[in-house]
Amino acid sequence: MRVPTAVITAGSLIGGWQLARRTGIRPLGGVVLAAGGVLAGREWARRTSPAVTTALVTTYVGAFALSHPLARRIGAWPSVLAVSALTAAASYAAADRRR
Repeated sequence: MRVPTAVITAGSLIGGWQLARRTGIRPLGGVVLAAGGVLAGREWARRTSPAVTTALVTTYVGAFALSHPLARRIGAWPSVLAVSALTAAASYAAADRRR
């Protein structure tokens, strides 16, 4: 059974942030983020076209980047949850739902 990429992306964004926050070691969060990106990216490449895969990778990396300035405006938890939901929705729509 394959794990939906929406779950992988949201889980790695939230999990990476929590790991970095709780340990104080930001690179550990980066490892979780990178692992999630690799797992999801492999599935996207298998299930979709190169253009869709590129768009989803850009969305995933962009969500991580956006979470930082957004956190200054709305707080860390709301920011991470918002970008995780956005990324999960994009992943579901483009790669996970059955056509």
